[in-house]
Amino acid sequence: MKMVENKNIGFEVSMSPPQGGSKCFDDDGRLKRTGTVWTASAHIITAVIGSGVLSLAWATAQLGWIAGPTVLFLFSFVTYYTSCLLAACYRSNDGKRNYTYMEAVQANLGGYKVKICGVIQYINLFGVAVGYTIAASISMVAIKRSNCFHASHAKNPCLVSSTPYMLAFGAMEILFSQIPDFDQISWLSIVAAVMSFTYSAIGLALGVSKVIETGKFRGSLTGISIGTVSETEKIWRSFQALGAIAFAYSYSLILIEIQDTVKSPPSEKKTMKKATLISVTVTTVFYMLCGCFGYAAFGDLAPGNLLTGFGFYNPYWLLNIANAAIVIHLVGAYQVYCQPLFAFVEKFAAKTFPQSAFINKDYDIPLPGGFTPFKLNLFRLIWRTIFVCLTTIISMLMPFFNDVVGILGAFGFWPLTVYFPVEMYIVQKQIPKWSTRWISLQILSAACLIISIAAAAGSFAGVVTDLKVYKPFKTS
Repeated sequence: MKMVENKNIGFEVSMSPPQGGSKCFDDDGRLKRTGTVWTASAHIITAVIGSGVLSLAWATAQLGWIAGPTVLFLFSFVTYYTSCLLAACYRSNDGKRNYTYMEAVQANLGGYKVKICGVIQYINLFGVAVGYTIAASISMVAIKRSNCFHASHAKNPCLVSSTPYMLAFGAMEILFSQIPDFDQISWLSIVAAVMSFTYSAIGLALGVSKVIETGKFRGSLTGISIGTVSETEKIWRSFQALGAIAFAYSYSLILIEIQDTVKSPPSEKKTMKKATLISVTVTTVFYMLCGCFGYAAFGDLAPGNLLTGFGFYNPYWLLNIANAAIVIHLVGAYQVYCQPLFAFVEKFAAKTFPQSAFINKDYDIPLPGGFTPFKLNLFRLIWRTIFVCLTTIISMLMPFFNDVVGILGAFGFWPLTVYFPVEMYIVQKQIPKWSTRWISLQILSAACLIISIAAAAGSFAGVVTDLKVYKPFKTS
């Protein structure tokens, strides 16, 4: 779950750089970039470390002490390698810069592959909106239950329905979705970074303290034991765990935009390779600690969400802080991820119906206190409201955090993290078909496709299993 500023917007200037060049402008006439290895690393870490970290203890529990850390390491290696391939595609062969992931696909592959990439990207963004709604409501329920447990001294089962909290989260998102360029608010990334590190660090600290308290590492070499689950469930859960880990590493969509903040010389490609190595190393160490200490603390009983599964009951105020941080993070992250989808639909509608006042006309709504009038667009109001309502309804019908995280990880990992970067790199470097390097890259892509299919199958099997016992809109 990641939130980072869209750096490629807002850098347009209406004039060309002065003749002979200028220290204020880059080679394309835009304002000069100032990013370094360290700022790029910080952006990537901010983008990667999110609520996906909360399911890593559960994922490790399904795979065990051998396969769990091994799979985490392999995903980190693949992510680093394909990120380096993607960084090489930031500039086209003619030297032109690509400012977004989609522009890189357009420049290197073109044709129908751009449309396929767009469809995958927007479906993924829709899915992320559903996942964020579920995660935020679960954290709000956890705060309510935590306070209830504390007040009743753990004597009350504190059954709470997530439906009102999903509706409340949806109402907030309807309101925020009407704010133009919400994702461009300058302090949004800072808040995201602080919140994500807050709840991730609390989760890690509670896992470590639990291990110290019990004085032993729980778990087994092969993961959750047969008997706790059936053999079939063990297989599906292991596949689902792959999707959860893939989701935790998914940040390829914003890698090009982060690269577009890096100054040159040295070449952006070299800077991003170093930044990717630093950030993936830091992230992997953090993930290993969170996943392994969470598993060590709870063994087979590791909860699907480390902070809401009530493996921890005390200190309850610290759990409340962590879950409040998750909610604050996700309120903004929802908008950051949905804004590109909102913009795409609205631009398409404006292009298709250029004479429509309903779509194109803005109405100035006066605001008290001398603020700039709010520009109300009827199409934006109705379309964005329908979108948020739809994601909220789906969340209420299928509020399964681990299953949805697994599906999102499986759906986005192979095409966006592996396939398109590999294909773009092959075109960019003009690698001959059937050469050793071409075959190696295709083997990597095929292996990751198989992993994604397995992860998707396991996650959908989890949804089917959960739907058998879940009753929508009921207290649980």
